[in-house]
Amino acid sequence: MNDYKMGTKCVQAGYTPGNGEPRQIPIVQSTTFKYSTSEDMGKLFDLEASGYFYSRLQNPTNDYVAAKIAAMEGGTAAMLTSSGQAANFFALFNICECGDHIVASSSIYGGTFNLIAVTLKKMGISSTFVSPDATEDELNAAFQPNTKLMFGETIANPALTVLDIELFAKVAHAHDVPLIVDNTFPTPVNCRPFEWGADIVTHSTTKYMDGHGAALGGAIIDSGRFDWMAHAEKYPGLCTPDESYHGITYAEKFGKEGAFITKCTSQLMRDLGCMQSPQNAFILNLGLESLHVRMPKHVENGQAVAEFLEAHPKVAYVNYSGLPSSKYYERAQKYLPNGGCGVVSFGLKGGREAASVFMQNLKLGAIETHVADARTCCLNPATSTHRQMTDEQLIEAGVPAELIRISLGLEDKEDLIADISNALDAIK
Repeated sequence: MNDYKMGTKCVQAGYTPGNGEPRQIPIVQSTTFKYSTSEDMGKLFDLEASGYFYSRLQNPTNDYVAAKIAAMEGGTAAMLTSSGQAANFFALFNICECGDHIVASSSIYGGTFNLIAVTLKKMGISSTFVSPDATEDELNAAFQPNTKLMFGETIANPALTVLDIELFAKVAHAHDVPLIVDNTFPTPVNCRPFEWGADIVTHSTTKYMDGHGAALGGAIIDSGRFDWMAHAEKYPGLCTPDESYHGITYAEKFGKEGAFITKCTSQLMRDLGCMQSPQNAFILNLGLESLHVRMPKHVENGQAVAEFLEAHPKVAYVNYSGLPSSKYYERAQKYLPNGGCGVVSFGLKGGREAASVFMQNLKLGAIETHVADARTCCLNPATSTHRQMTDEQLIEAGVPAELIRISLGLEDKEDLIADISNALDAIK
């Protein structure tokens, strides 16, 4: 599918039915698979043959959908996980082990920040966080002899900062490590990080890829470009024999195009079991088939609402990279020329009380922790997810009391603006 455009990949990549086979991707709702002889199954356990023996590791439905996402991102291999959080954990832990170090952008999803700063730290993996706006010298200074990877988000959730992918990739490669980029918010429709030097991409497919709030999921995609064997001393997990698989060396047997995902599937999925269900993969594929149609509408609504909010007298500031006033506008023009996503954050001049009144008076925008849905959803952290914090603590956490995050769905923008305007009018 490499020669086809994005819309065609969204609809048709990953699965081609044979004569008389189902036109839609079939749901293989089975935990196990039958073989005629133990020798046939043994070849699978030795990674000498391709096929399926247990759905915790691989399932045909999941593999069809993963292949579609790989085609969309321009990668060589991909796998699905049970959530976006699982995808990020697997992508990081597939490379790092106790005693290693990660350099990550400080402007990332809070759950991923905690994963790196707290949970991986308990596993002996340290980290240094850098500003997404750091200079090349500042990025270089964060690296240590034991650094194994660099991580960032194309558009950060919820800060909406835009990553300078090309610069981060340049610095990562200068230190002989891969760059992993979470591309959840733009999706490959609006940005393909591999084209800017990233080596591995992750997604929370729960968001725009599914697009309907129906199925949790995650994905990991490998560009197939990072040469693990050229840095074999850094990556023993990929470049030395795995005794749990009869001494297979992944980077030798599967090459740079397949080593990362094969190890991640056969080792981490085997031991940790964060597999996406075939039913969820099927639902995800339905979302993917319309992704190229939905994303421009999300961007259109996000841009319209951001412009409306920026001109409103009760709004103190708006964070949206599509606004010329945004500090990320020029960077977004480079990496996101067709727009980024439909998520906008803004602050109200009236602070916590004004934010509470605004939320209470929304009609179309549902109060949810979710984003990137067909339906508009909205959140004020100070009165919901972070309500136990003082105003000072909220500022330190980067979610001041007046902050509203709104994810614009697929409704008509005129109706969304009218709903937001009515909620703003309720603030006295």
